[in-house]
Amino acid sequence: MKNRTDVHSRVDLLDTIPVHSDHVRTEWKDGCAVLAYPRFRHSWMRRWLLPKGMSPDIRVTLEDHGTAVWQLIDGERDVRTIIRLLASHFEGDSSYAFRVTAYLMQLRKDGFIRLLAPVHL
Repeated sequence: MKNRTDVHSRVDLLDTIPVHSDHVRTEWKDGCAVLAYPRFRHSWMRRWLLPKGMSPDIRVTLEDHGTAVWQLIDGERDVRTIIRLLASHFEGDSSYAFRVTAYLMQLRKDGFIRLLAPVHL
């Protein structure tokens, strides 16, 4: 069985498998996902550059739709499946598939997720 790898070559986005980045923790507030990640990569930077009283993490609260997408990212489902499972959540929105793919690409750009190439046996 081949291992999944980060997407670097031409692969259909709908076939990729999103996974949460290792440095991002998910917290919950009022039913919405809150993504927490370190302000600085290295502990020495946190020690010397972080002002007293400031949280060592940056937190981003996702809205309802973003939380729905985030919950479906499990490292097993491909983008196509996530879009299919969200059809009822985005009821009546004919452009939801585009919105979901654009959202996933933004999460990737911001470093919250990685996109893995599908495994072909």
